[in-house]
Amino acid sequence: MLRLFLPYIRKQRRLIQSAFLALLLASGIRLLEPWPLAFAIDLILAEVSDRPVSGKLATYGDWSIQTGLWLCAGGVFVIAILKAAISYFSTIGLALAGSRVLSEIRLDLFAHLLRLPLKFHHQARTGDLTMRLINDIAMLREVTVTALMPLLSSIVILLGMFGIMLFLDWKLTLITLLPLLLLVWMTRSASQKISHVSRGQRKREGALAAKAAEYLGGIATVQALSLESATMKSFRGDDAQSLQQNVQTKRLSAGLERRVDILIAFTTGLVLLNGAMEVLAGRMSPGDLLIFLSYLKNTFRPVREYAKYTGRLSKAITAGERIVDLLHHQPAIIERPNANELAAAPGDIRFDNIHFSYQTTAETEFTQTLQGASFYIPPGQSVAVTGPSGAGKSTLISLLLRLYDPGSGCIEIGGRDIRDYTLSSIRQRISYVPQDNLLFGVTVRENINLAAHSEVTEEQTIAAARLANAHDFIMALPQGYDTVISERGSSLSGGQRQRIAIARAAIRQNSILILDEPGVGLDSKNENAVIEALSRLMHGRTSLVITHNLSFASRADRILFLDQGTVVEQGTHDELLAQQGRYWELWQLQRTV
Repeated sequence: MLRLFLPYIRKQRRLIQSAFLALLLASGIRLLEPWPLAFAIDLILAEVSDRPVSGKLATYGDWSIQTGLWLCAGGVFVIAILKAAISYFSTIGLALAGSRVLSEIRLDLFAHLLRLPLKFHHQARTGDLTMRLINDIAMLREVTVTALMPLLSSIVILLGMFGIMLFLDWKLTLITLLPLLLLVWMTRSASQKISHVSRGQRKREGALAAKAAEYLGGIATVQALSLESATMKSFRGDDAQSLQQNVQTKRLSAGLERRVDILIAFTTGLVLLNGAMEVLAGRMSPGDLLIFLSYLKNTFRPVREYAKYTGRLSKAITAGERIVDLLHHQPAIIERPNANELAAAPGDIRFDNIHFSYQTTAETEFTQTLQGASFYIPPGQSVAVTGPSGAGKSTLISLLLRLYDPGSGCIEIGGRDIRDYTLSSIRQRISYVPQDNLLFGVTVRENINLAAHSEVTEEQTIAAARLANAHDFIMALPQGYDTVISERGSSLSGGQRQRIAIARAAIRQNSILILDEPGVGLDSKNENAVIEALSRLMHGRTSLVITHNLSFASRADRILFLDQGTVVEQGTHDELLAQQGRYWELWQLQRTV
């Protein structure tokens, strides 16, 4: 964790150094807190016993009781003001530095998650990833402010107090030191148990968040199949286990705090007894004993605070480990050092003897998807790929966008291996209309324009919407293009979402277009509107179309029939019908439905 976070901390080193300097200064001022009270007590006792001041007061000559008390009262006020002002700066500075560091880590973690391969995201649970990105970072930030900084301050004060305590009475200091060592050992032993339980609880909470996200993401299915009771039973079981682990953590922390309190009380009583004897013997003034007892109370503060916050610190360490674990996952798709930018000019696409397998488990089991797939799309022409489910059609799209790399074979754009291009330029130069369109909870205009390469004018947005047959229904919305749609576009129909996705692809004005089952799940009216829009979008573009709809596939310049990862038939619509092969069988089947 330190190796990972150190570069982020270095960026805030000036602020951290200034805040830490203020912390040292505030700690030094805090060491002066008991001294005015000690002077006052010695002055009063000297006045009451009618004897000259002795000990530390003798250095300042003969003070009147009134002057001395006024100075002591003023000292209390001045020390409080200085401590408050400097502590405020120290707390704010360290909190600001911690927040900046953790915010930067969160941004980098989110960017890292966006770069991780699809295989990772398919195996990971979205709720757990969200928990790490949001809650684990928030826990680190909270613990940094509420636990780590007070603990750091107490340790600095402890070092200063031990120096003064040794100066006042080394014997009493040794009496204090021996139980302190026992406290440190006892606290470390208990914290290991708490850390183990906290680690398990954090993992359990991540699994609980993942399960909640899974159920809420499929709420329509849960309600439609009346799965509320079964869902609650499963969620309640995991929640009960998380609660049990939380209670166990609290029990261990509370037990440690009480043992610390008892040992502190025993040590305080021992020091009070020996110190009082020193005062009676005349080897220590009452004020010195008061200073010593005040320091003794603060001496144990780091141990007491560690006992108090050990559960939260353990959870924070676990949260940090979970963040580090994510950052250690490396992207599977790596750019070559000398990768070039893919030009915007129209380019041909070639798949040459592509073999690819999906890893089906965390071990080494693979499912062969493509087995020597080869085809060519000339510039400006369209190719439709059809075939049975599981034949590898959508895999072609993933490979062209370099979401995966093939096991063997080569994919070329413009006569060059796509691995010679940067990832960003490949994906920016290809317009893509997926089967499951992702719309965000922002305005319609923002949803259309978010994929644009540069600033988009109002005229360009409307032109893209008109091409997609979307302008009329957009204008019928309450605020037109400024209407904020619901998350994932659930406030729109399937056909409307699809047409906004087409407008989003059109706004990029790329020469290469990918369509993945663009009309699936639509009624005939919406399907006709979408297909008409897609036909306009495909015009003049190098297009790869994945579809089960042979009526739409027939509009392409060439059709490929893919089966078991291999192109078994290819040609125009009329040529494939004349062959009376697999394509012809599927065409006859769709005509009779």
